[in-house]
Amino acid sequence: MKLLYWLDEWLTHSRSQQQAQLPMSGGDLVGDVFVKYEFVDVNKPLLFMFSPAGTNIQEQDLHEDFAPWGFRLAQKQQVNIIAFQHLGKSNWFRNRNLIFFLEQLSTLLDPFTYRLGYGLSRGGFAVGAFANLLQLDQVLFFHPVSTKNKQIAHWDDRTSTEIAQQFDWEGDYHDLNLGKAKGYIIYDPTNNIDRLHAKRYPELTHLRVFGMGHGTHATYLNKFGFYKQVAVDFIRHQKIDIAQFRQQTKTLRFKEDYYQRLNKANASSAHRLGLLSKAHNIVIDEKEAHVQEHQAQIDVQPLIDIALKHQEEYPQDAIQLLEMAQQLVPDDPLVEHKLKQLI
Repeated sequence: MKLLYWLDEWLTHSRSQQQAQLPMSGGDLVGDVFVKYEFVDVNKPLLFMFSPAGTNIQEQDLHEDFAPWGFRLAQKQQVNIIAFQHLGKSNWFRNRNLIFFLEQLSTLLDPFTYRLGYGLSRGGFAVGAFANLLQLDQVLFFHPVSTKNKQIAHWDDRTSTEIAQQFDWEGDYHDLNLGKAKGYIIYDPTNNIDRLHAKRYPELTHLRVFGMGHGTHATYLNKFGFYKQVAVDFIRHQKIDIAQFRQQTKTLRFKEDYYQRLNKANASSAHRLGLLSKAHNIVIDEKEAHVQEHQAQIDVQPLIDIALKHQEEYPQDAIQLLEMAQQLVPDDPLVEHKLKQLI
């Protein structure tokens, strides 16, 4: 536990001396969790992150440059980071060695006066469970799980709940305990289990995204940079621009995948499916009008320039860029000519 020893010695110095010893980085294996940390500025926020399900790293996968879930993204925001990567498939951060480590760590963090927590799904559970212990000020959760204690969340009948029963769900830190923390929770209200978990966080600002679902890597929203941008805003500014967030989710209405997700989530309700179909047809008309309205203002020359620059080395990428340009300006003779040459 190199981090604990380093922090214990670091605390004996004055604040200016502490700053002079930064940056400092390293990693520890604590029970069945790998901890990677990087301290860059004692005056910047300290961010805690816990990995979600699906990032099923094994101990043999660890190497010198290994980065836990979210670590690289957080690094770019130039904050202090302590990231926890669970090892193995079924791991809910319930290992006694990890809990002891966190209890010791919590006593050594006084220099960091502002602390953040960020977690998705299973990682959200851990941030919420340890928030009070770590004295977090702000948290960001994407469809978190509040607990796997079946007495508390008896309505959570996912397969993961049964698998999780191999762990202790009555001991310390088995349930959410936000303490003074405020922040944001983002989830899909059409997912009933997610909605009930979210309801247990009344202290947080609830941001609902219909059709978001509950996916390990959330590839659907990742494809549009949704998670990344929200996380960056939170880490960099410790808040989310809610007006911008709502505008961003509004644009999802123009994505065909969005309605496929909603239809799947509401498959058991003929009434909701009918409303969705009506909304979808309206949006198709809106989208066509939107494209026509802005088409004249679209400059595709940068796309063409990049395609021509890389057409020899990356012909398939060049074709995709030109096809995108053709969708925006379907009657442009230059785009059509270059496409014929490459295809």
